Amino acid sequence: MSNPGTTDSVGVKVLVIDDSNTIRRSAEIFLKQGGHEVLLAEDGFDALSKVNDHDPDLIFCDILMPRLDGYQTCAIIKRNAKFAGVPVIMLSSKDGLFDKARGRMVGSEAYLTKPFTKDQLLQAVEQHRRAV
Repeated sequence: MSNPGTTDSVGVKVLVIDDSNTIRRSAEIFLKQGGHEVLLAEDGFDALSKVNDHDPDLIFCDILMPRLDGYQTCAIIKRNAKFAGVPVIMLSSKDGLFDKARGRMVGSEAYLTKPFTKDQLLQAVEQHRRAV
């Protein structure tokens, strides 16, 4: 998709995967204020169908979720050739070195500690968004 004009702050399609309704709502509000399109998923299974149906430009993925955790979800997304290039940013309430390393092992680009601010979230989008 070519975009005429500037690509500086063109909104991107962002998928937020988190089992916490509060986190999903906060992220949705912050991202929409930043001019982005937002998709929400409450677990890994829900997320996989949304990735397939909507082809997001960036994914925020919680680590601790029931059924399919964030590491497994990220690994499945990255194994699919169609979506391997979509940046995944892990979300966690822990700021642990082990979690960051494990996130990188499954292909995530970055790690954001919860609770995040609007600025942190929008900065992460700008840094890691897939070229649209």
